[in-house]
Amino acid sequence: MDVQSWTFLIVGFTFALYIGIAIWARAASTNDFYVAGGGVSPLANGMATAADWMSAASFISMAGLISFMGYDGSVYLMGWTGGYVLLALLLAPYLRKFGKFTVPDFIGDRYYSNVARTVAVICAIIVSFTYVAGQMRGVGVVFSRFLEVPVNVGVYIGMGIVFFYAVLGGMKGVTYTQVAQFCVLIFAFMVPAIFISFQLTGNYIPQLGFGSQVADGTYLLDKLDNLHKELGFAEYTGGTKSMIDVFAITFALMVGTAGLPHVIVRFFTVPKVRDARLSAGWALIFIAILYTTAPAIAAFARTNLIETVSNQEYEQVPQWFSNWESTGLIAFEDKNGDGKIQYVAGEKNELTIDRDIMVLANPEIANLPNWVIALVAAGGLAAALSTAAGLLLVISASISHDLIKKQLKPNLSDKEELIWARVGALGAVLVAGYFGINPPGFVAAVVALAFGLAAASFFPAIILGIFDKRMNKEGAIAGMVVGILLMLFYMIKFKFDGFGGGTQADWWFGISPEGFGTMAMLVNFAVSFGISRFYPAPPADVQEMVEQIRYPRGAGGATHH
Repeated sequence: MDVQSWTFLIVGFTFALYIGIAIWARAASTNDFYVAGGGVSPLANGMATAADWMSAASFISMAGLISFMGYDGSVYLMGWTGGYVLLALLLAPYLRKFGKFTVPDFIGDRYYSNVARTVAVICAIIVSFTYVAGQMRGVGVVFSRFLEVPVNVGVYIGMGIVFFYAVLGGMKGVTYTQVAQFCVLIFAFMVPAIFISFQLTGNYIPQLGFGSQVADGTYLLDKLDNLHKELGFAEYTGGTKSMIDVFAITFALMVGTAGLPHVIVRFFTVPKVRDARLSAGWALIFIAILYTTAPAIAAFARTNLIETVSNQEYEQVPQWFSNWESTGLIAFEDKNGDGKIQYVAGEKNELTIDRDIMVLANPEIANLPNWVIALVAAGGLAAALSTAAGLLLVISASISHDLIKKQLKPNLSDKEELIWARVGALGAVLVAGYFGINPPGFVAAVVALAFGLAAASFFPAIILGIFDKRMNKEGAIAGMVVGILLMLFYMIKFKFDGFGGGTQADWWFGISPEGFGTMAMLVNFAVSFGISRFYPAPPADVQEMVEQIRYPRGAGGATHH
């Protein structure tokens, strides 16, 4: 069978599975819709968290980034993995003990103020939309190549499917769909990695293949460094970023993870605090499988790409090149008219490659069987759709629960709230689709900005809310507003040429927009802390509540209020 038939078969089967699960697990109450009734087992929750966490950026973009940036791409690996550990140890158990549905809910109650709640809702929506734009773009890229439709049509199909199972099943449907998506995603990531590792190095384990010798006796990374030097690129294993920028990006991704509303919500879906810790442990194991394989895939893909394309006659390029050329994601411009593809650094380069295609094109470049190519397509879709669904639920819960139920219509019935949640999800899907069609950059860069926004807004408010009893509403509100505005200003100035624009030479302290979340977060901490000392301490009952969250006595006893 050809690739397209296999793709229809495998993607069709996985979609039928997701929709079947959504119908089986549809949400009957708001408790089901927001936190899956709080009855998910730690193992299932670990898988669902891993699927939620490993978005199109992890599956499609991260290895692509590393294969183009080499050593510099490792900031994404360190930041995203480290952030998960931080979240599991520092925040998850305390937030679970608090037992609310959403992050704005925690902030509204902890800071005894509807203004704080509203600011948190706005921050959650900004972060989630920035993130979901990257996911929708990923869905479009996968569909455009494998179903041979334009990227925009791919985005529309993705919107339809996510809307169906996120809106029907709510968190309950999404949780069990994500368990299935994790299995599809990890299988799809590992199968080609194992194949290619064996092809190149004779070693079945990609993590070991990464450090092994290739057929001609040189080590894979040495060979890649040499290929890079011949083409005029920086050494693959050498870094070009300044130390402060590496540190800032890694730290922004770490604390941004810990402030991401759609990941935090996953810890509210388990029965007890102990289960929150356990599911965090499981999730870390599942995430590590993909994250330790990504650098190997990046190196394999980069080596194969250079060897099959550089200096080849354009007339004789392999079939995979023409397949991807039709999507517009790889392009050849013959600048010197010799009919050969010159892939080199700088002005003379004749090849334009979209970084997001590296993982998806990898099995084709390595001549793997057609079913493997189709499987990777299904994996990319599973990764993008699972995260998109989690984000849409955060947006709809922020609107229906934190805005309408908690502020505008306090006497809303459970049934009416469920209707509002579904209407919110519909609105969110439409906006997300718009951003998927007009994206502000390639997937991983857009996603990195979402982490910066989460670091700048939520992280200090959550940390100080748990660990500083003296923290009051005035401090928290001022910190969140200043933090997110500063981050937005920097993003618009240096990423989108707003406010008079700016080049890399103008970066403050030499820190890129992806890393600036670290600075904005420090400013947020300083503002929150400083302002809170000018105003009276929080009421006694709030201080008592903070005391209770912090000491998980009788950890099994924490349930939803």
